[in-house]
Amino acid sequence: MEQDLLERFPPLPDRIGHVGGVESLTLDGRRYYFGFDFTSDLVVSPLIDDPRAMAAFASAYMRQRTGSHDAAHWDDLVALAVEGTALTGDDADRAVVSADLRGGLPASGSHLLYLLGAATGWEDWFDEAPEVRRACKRLGFDEDDPEFVDHCLDAVREHGTQARPDEWTVARFHLTAAVRHLPGNWDLLFAPLAEGLLNHR
Repeated sequence: MEQDLLERFPPLPDRIGHVGGVESLTLDGRRYYFGFDFTSDLVVSPLIDDPRAMAAFASAYMRQRTGSHDAAHWDDLVALAVEGTALTGDDADRAVVSADLRGGLPASGSHLLYLLGAATGWEDWFDEAPEVRRACKRLGFDEDDPEFVDHCLDAVREHGTQARPDEWTVARFHLTAAVRHLPGNWDLLFAPLAEGLLNHR
């Protein structure tokens, strides 16, 4: 039975064996669970919509500080992930609606953008677009500082895309590129965000 559950959710490349716990969110009313390494701020599982499968996944591919544990141990942690979270102080942040993501700019400093970074390993994608790197430098941002995206979003939200073309170029490219590089099935959550950015004027 556990093997059947595991086959539905293959592990993420290079993220096996992390010490972590279980978190959850709802997307359009459906609950998804995921493994999270709190020390590294890193997502370590796909999005899993079955609590039994999440427990089986964690037993096979995750550890805790006390070592490996069976699925029965993880069952309790999966249940706790419904009740609360260690990642955000506002439980409403864990309820995501696809239509909202398509309809507007993501909020700077939001739990959603934090998860995007955690899912992609906090990478940047400037090598794919040198013109975006140049825009970032013109703005005086350190590309190694992940908060440059927040600053760009704030500027665009306040002044508009036409008034702040460099900020808009940087924010839109970085976020849409991050979505393209998501591991596993995390595009379930973030594909609507990319659609909204591409359609935003």
